[in-house]
Amino acid sequence: MIKFEKFTLENGLTVIVHEDKTTPIVAFNILYDVGARDEDESRTGFAHLFEHLMFGGSANIPNFDSPLQNAGGSSNAFTSNDVTNYYDTLPVQNLETAFWLESDRLNQLAFTDKSLEVQRSVVIEEFKQNYLNQPYGDVWLLLRPLAYKNHPYKWATIGKEIEHIEDATMEDVKSFFHKHYTPQNGILCVAGNVTVEQVKELSQKWFGPIKSRENYIRELPIEPKQTELRKLEVERDVPSDALYMTFHMASRMDKRFYLADMLSDVLSRGKSSRFTKRLVLEKHLFTELDAFITGSSDAGLFVVSGKPMDGVSLEKAYAEVRLELEILQKELITEYELQKIKNKMESINVFGEMSILNKAMNLCSFELLGDAGMINQQMDNYINITPTDLQEEAKKIFKEENSSVLFYKAKK
Repeated sequence: MIKFEKFTLENGLTVIVHEDKTTPIVAFNILYDVGARDEDESRTGFAHLFEHLMFGGSANIPNFDSPLQNAGGSSNAFTSNDVTNYYDTLPVQNLETAFWLESDRLNQLAFTDKSLEVQRSVVIEEFKQNYLNQPYGDVWLLLRPLAYKNHPYKWATIGKEIEHIEDATMEDVKSFFHKHYTPQNGILCVAGNVTVEQVKELSQKWFGPIKSRENYIRELPIEPKQTELRKLEVERDVPSDALYMTFHMASRMDKRFYLADMLSDVLSRGKSSRFTKRLVLEKHLFTELDAFITGSSDAGLFVVSGKPMDGVSLEKAYAEVRLELEILQKELITEYELQKIKNKMESINVFGEMSILNKAMNLCSFELLGDAGMINQQMDNYINITPTDLQEEAKKIFKEENSSVLFYKAKK
């Protein structure tokens, strides 16, 4: 049970406090409700560009990292299609340093030509290195627009095209910042050997004076139901063939989300999972085969990815995966197999709660979904799942017409 208290400043910033007297380190996590799905289709990659720009200095602090490192701390961030998350860890006695740094860049980010050019170059280089020049790097640049036709999940967080970042103007950047980086669009969690009163005082001192800006109303297009199998075949200079399959599944707040998550574990969590045991170890059809979910706020994807053994065609590999998915549709999973999966999930959940930073991040994430208190109810959503529940969900998700398939072929 993770205990916490929550309050909201007048400007709309939500603040969560988790007291943990056992650690000398404090985690300072601030999540902004903005991701790649909030971008204009003609100007993508901005949420990720902003993650970099936020480290480029603010009005009073030319270098974000130096003061934090001097205080014995470290920082990082990540962007997804749904959110942008910044986090700092530092000794509890230097907590105010994090408040000072994070509030200053929210209040007065330094919009300088130099900062924009430096970060633009970093992001363009990242795009080239990780997505264009790396083996299998462009997979999600291909899969997303194959699976999504209307929803902005159809482009990756890095952006749809490198030109969108190359052509970004200072006016574009300022507009994006003022639209999304507002106190009421943020959720802050401070976790560690702190008190609620201490965090209230520091929050009011550093974030309280920042004025809220105009509310952003999210109105995203709905992805229509997929009614036919989509296939794409590409050839690349890679070591071996690869198979990718996606299936549309429920959104993060739907009860069906937990069924899809558990189905992915049945298929590929651990050496005794179905994919690993049957298709990797017994039949020797794949060198590796994985199943996972994107965990998106809106309706996401159930993904299967694998590399067939030399001599095994992608057609054969695809047929064998389909066979395993059809078994889940036709036959009930045994209570023994289901309990084994639940036990693994429970141990991973307990282990995850040991990290002070994980707790801070998860509290912010659940608050964004509707209530930070959901962090204590997650295992209940899995424990009550039955074999029949999983079979019914498999029937819904694994319909062939609900899938998009990518045959990623190695040049001969």
